[in-house]
Amino acid sequence: MSIVSIIQKEVAQAISANFQLSVAEKDILINETKPEFEGDYTVVLFSLVKSLKKAPEQIGNELGNALLAQCSGLIARFNVIKGFLNISLQDSFWIQFLGSRYTDKTFGNHSSNGQKVMVEYSSPNTNKPLHLGHLRNNFLGWSIAEIFKAYGYDVVKTCIVNDRGVHICKSMLAWQKFGNGATPASTGIKGDHLVGDFYVKFENELKAQTVPVLEEIKSGNFENIQAADTPKLQQFLDKLPTLEGEKKESLEDEIKEIARNNTPIMREVRAMLLKWEEGDQEVLKLWSTMNQWVYDGFNETYKVIGSDFDKTYYESQTYLLGKDLVEQGLEKGVFYQKEDGSVWIDLTADGLDEKIVRRRDGTSVYITQDIGLALQKYEEFKCDKSIYVVGDEQNYHFKVLKLIAQKLGLPAADGIFHLSYGMVELPFGKMKSREGTVVDADDLAADMVKIAEEKTTELGKVNDFTQEQLQHLYRTIGLGGLKFFLLRVDAKKRIIFNPEESIDIHGFTAAFVQYAYARIQSILRKEGTVDVTTSSFGTGLLPLEKAVISLAEQFPAVVAQAAQEYNPSVIAAYVFKLAQSFNSFYSEHSIGKAENEEKKVLRIAIAMLTANIIERGMHLMGINVPSKM
Repeated sequence: MSIVSIIQKEVAQAISANFQLSVAEKDILINETKPEFEGDYTVVLFSLVKSLKKAPEQIGNELGNALLAQCSGLIARFNVIKGFLNISLQDSFWIQFLGSRYTDKTFGNHSSNGQKVMVEYSSPNTNKPLHLGHLRNNFLGWSIAEIFKAYGYDVVKTCIVNDRGVHICKSMLAWQKFGNGATPASTGIKGDHLVGDFYVKFENELKAQTVPVLEEIKSGNFENIQAADTPKLQQFLDKLPTLEGEKKESLEDEIKEIARNNTPIMREVRAMLLKWEEGDQEVLKLWSTMNQWVYDGFNETYKVIGSDFDKTYYESQTYLLGKDLVEQGLEKGVFYQKEDGSVWIDLTADGLDEKIVRRRDGTSVYITQDIGLALQKYEEFKCDKSIYVVGDEQNYHFKVLKLIAQKLGLPAADGIFHLSYGMVELPFGKMKSREGTVVDADDLAADMVKIAEEKTTELGKVNDFTQEQLQHLYRTIGLGGLKFFLLRVDAKKRIIFNPEESIDIHGFTAAFVQYAYARIQSILRKEGTVDVTTSSFGTGLLPLEKAVISLAEQFPAVVAQAAQEYNPSVIAAYVFKLAQSFNSFYSEHSIGKAENEEKKVLRIAIAMLTANIIERGMHLMGINVPSKM
């Protein structure tokens, strides 16, 4: 039980015994005491004023004296400032905590709660390699999975691969036209990069072919335009001269998109997709071959960045799911059918709009597939929660998914949670897949390792490292800096990623925390470890000693907060603060030359406790810590 929970329990008992008032423990607000006041924890009293009909200062003094009498072994003294009761704990509490936890490498883990959670993340397309945006997704998903494990859940990590559709057909067609039989083996290019290169080649050719089609459209020649597009296109052209500014630009973009879709190369892509859906063996063979190139490439990247999955789903195997649920929805009156045969759901009463779930030709849409897959996942794993780690551009989609699942009465529908996150941008702007200007994940990881090497070399403290140790250190610092930078910010916020800033050893970075850990390991190598069964920690604590111990005690509560808020940045802020606290303590108090043997033993134990928590906390973000830097 955390110290905050203990104080809540004692305060609730004291209020009941001395004021004859029943207050739930969870309703008692306990904060850390502000630095300008004396105390460790503060009980906020304002909620008691109305019930007790007493001034806050009077309540505070009466409650403080009651607590001193009730639990003198825990509380040393108190003071009252207006409506706040500041409590100072006995040093013996902190010393007892240190003695029970300083060797515990599992500290922070909560006991099993008997519940299971699925975390779905990564979700790449097979027409391109992973990029910077995928890195935030992977780091966030993996970290959330580990945090929920620590919080007592049984966790299943999954990935859905978008391996079918127009996007992969574009790469396939470009390979047929421009590839000359190229393979990863013949070119020496990583498979996902090679396929991504052909996607860019396709887009370049599409751009070139769009120009003449667009000119024909503007001249009023619709001869090469699909009949279905002609009425809408004519309406757009008639309306265009009446518009100005952003509205005109928006309509011009729609006309351009119609032109793109009516190019010869886009017709070939649609024909290829139709062959794939019809089971054409030649197309399926090429699709299978090029997708395998991509899978092999993805696996290399996942190994480098430390991402893994318990189960991978493929859209080519799930895109037909959900059709039977549409029929069930129609029977239940959840869905309705329009005159053209299409099936819809009306969500206007829920603050949304009408949403199609089956086209008039009987084919399903993405939301239908996702509903079907949600049911399949539940039947396979029986998870109580299902967390989807997907960018904030899909916020609407997941609101609809959860609502439909609830209205259909699907099991665990209430457990669907969209962990929405903001995009990652660079100092020079957004990334664009079509133009080949995305920041490739492999390139970025390699660059981060290179920057780590340069900064480490500048410090000049690694002369005794072997070459193998150096390479491992560079990877640890470089990838740690990347992960920490992308996780230290609340997921909902957009990030402008700065590689140089992410490895600043003096900033809010992984390197700062890693250096504190390495410093502790150096101390322990020099001074040795201690055994509480044969040593004494003494009876008193100096303020900076207590500051580290009291902060360390909060780790399980921090893990709980991170899980409840779906927010790894809580862990990042905590381990950084703990590293800062230890540095402040160590700069003022010697360990090797401590005042006496008891102080030396106490401080070694503080160092051991801090190192264990830093290592555990950094692991929850997928970050390794080096034993020396």
